[in-house]
Amino acid sequence: MILPSRTLLAATVLLTPLTALTPASSAATGCASSVPYTSGRDGYGTFRVPAAVTTVRGTVLAFAEGRRDGAGDTGRIDVVLRRSGDGGCTWGPLRVVAAGNGDTRGNPAPVVDPRTGDVVLVTCYNGGGVTEAQIMRGEVTPERGRRVFVQRSRDDGRHFTPPREITAQVKPAGWRWYATGPGHALALTRGPHAGRLVVPADHSAAPPAGSPDTGQEAAYYGAHAFHSDDGGRTWRLGYADARYDGVHNANESTAAQLPDGRLYFSSRDQNGTSAGNRLDTYSGDGGQSLQRPYAVQHTLDDVPVVEGSVLQVRGPAAPLLFSGPSVPTARRAMAIWRSTDGGATFTRALTLSRRPAAYSDLVQVSRHTVGILYETGTTGAYDTIEFRRLPAGALASRAIPRGVP
Repeated sequence: MILPSRTLLAATVLLTPLTALTPASSAATGCASSVPYTSGRDGYGTFRVPAAVTTVRGTVLAFAEGRRDGAGDTGRIDVVLRRSGDGGCTWGPLRVVAAGNGDTRGNPAPVVDPRTGDVVLVTCYNGGGVTEAQIMRGEVTPERGRRVFVQRSRDDGRHFTPPREITAQVKPAGWRWYATGPGHALALTRGPHAGRLVVPADHSAAPPAGSPDTGQEAAYYGAHAFHSDDGGRTWRLGYADARYDGVHNANESTAAQLPDGRLYFSSRDQNGTSAGNRLDTYSGDGGQSLQRPYAVQHTLDDVPVVEGSVLQVRGPAAPLLFSGPSVPTARRAMAIWRSTDGGATFTRALTLSRRPAAYSDLVQVSRHTVGILYETGTTGAYDTIEFRRLPAGALASRAIPRGVP
C-alpha cells in the first residue's frame, strides 16, 4: 500500500532511487555514524522500531515505523525505509513501504533471500483505534486485530510489492496479540534447511482454563517462529512457546544461525517473575522446535526489559553479538556484548553512549564492518534513530575502549 500521492506502477510500491543524500555526521569515507531518522521530520512525530539488512549489492536498508501522532504504539503508523549506497554514511530520501492509511503497520522484519537476492519484508497490522490491551483481552474483531503481511523487492529495495496477507498461514486460531521481530529476520546459509527464511515473533493467547481473563501483560505471552522454504511465497509455523506460566514471558525475539548450524533465539522477558530480563534458547532443526525451553541469560542481566538484537558475525572464530541498553532499570547506554561460546555466555565489548537508548538492530555491512541501527537521543530514547559503524575485527578480538559521549 502507498500514500495517495504516490503512483502505482507495475503493481509495486515505488521507492525513488538513491538521490538527494543526507550528509552524515562525518565524512562519507570511513564515517563513524549517521542519523537516518529524526523525530518530527517528514510528517512523523516519532520514528521507532529500527530494522536493517544489507542487500547482495551492498546497499544498507534501514526500515522503521513512522509514527505520525507521536511515540504511541497504535494510531497512524507507516513502515518507512531509507537506503544507503555507501555503507550507512549517507541516506536516500524517506519512502513509505507499507502505508497505514489511518491504521497501524509496523514491526518490520526484513531478510535477504540467499537464493534470489530479493528482499523479503514481513510486517504486522492492526486497526489504528485499538490498543494492545484490547487485543490481549479479545475485544477486537479479527479484521481489526493483529494480522501478518509480506512484501518483496526484486531490485535492491527500490520497489516493493504491496503487502500480501499471510495471517492464516502463521497465526493459529485462539492467538490474540501477534508481533513479528522486530528487527531483521534470518536466512539460513548451511545445514539441511539452507535457504530457509525464519522470522522470530511473539504472540498471546486466550488464558488457560481456570485462569482469569485479565489481558494483563504479565501473563500469557509466548515467543514463536515461522518460516518459508520457497523464498517467502508460502509460510509455516515453527516452534511455539506456550507455557504461559507468568515466570518466563518470552516476547519480542531475535535470532542468529551459529557456525554449527543451530539457531540461537534471544527474547525479551515481558514482566516475567524470574530474576532476569533476557531469555534464550536453541533450535537444531531450523526453527521447527526448541532444544530446551526459554531460560534466563544471566550474563545479560544488565539489559532492561526491551527489544534486543543478535548477529553472528561472518568469518573464522567470529563472535555472536548482542545489542541492547545496558542499565537494568532504564532504557539508556546502548551497548554491544560478545559471545565466543555460541550464546552460552556474553561479555560486554562496547558501550556506544551513556545517552537514552531503546530498540536496536545489528547488521553486517561488509566483511570488515558491523552496523547497529538504534533508537537514541539527548532528551529521550526516541529523538533519533542513529546508525553506527563498527570494526568487525575489533568486536571479534577484544573489548573496545569505552570512551563514549
